Amino acid sequence: MTAKDIMTADPTVCRPDTHLQEVAKLMCDEDCGAIPVVDAQGKPLGIVTDRDIACRVVAKGRDALTSQARDCMTPDPVCASTDASIDDVCDLLEQSQIRRLVIVDDAGRCCGMISQADVALHTSERQAGEVVKEVSRERRPSAPIAP
Repeated sequence: MTAKDIMTADPTVCRPDTHLQEVAKLMCDEDCGAIPVVDAQGKPLGIVTDRDIACRVVAKGRDALTSQARDCMTPDPVCASTDASIDDVCDLLEQSQIRRLVIVDDAGRCCGMISQADVALHTSERQAGEVVKEVSRERRPSAPIAP
């Protein structure tokens, strides 16, 4: 089984200059918590999650009506190809401690998304549980840099 077999194909995307109110509306309309931010060719530049909007805009007192996707997106999203194995997908989610993965085609264009829910629906309970456990673990602080 590959990423293409379990991904949500043709996800709704936005551009860097899309206003956050529109991004939030897309999330509501599509019943999702993340929208990939793509360039004119459809290549991923970033991703905006509902948490990004809450923590990077609303909690900081920024104007959510005038802010754009570029103002709160996580740049350079973790991506996998459509032919990545499910094991590789799970490893990427775990290592990066992310809940959603952008899937790209051979030309590097966004063509799908895989979430923890997709993993849970299409893998064993053991594998799905391991992904949830690793993604949810407390991040270890970086080692201090020697003076």
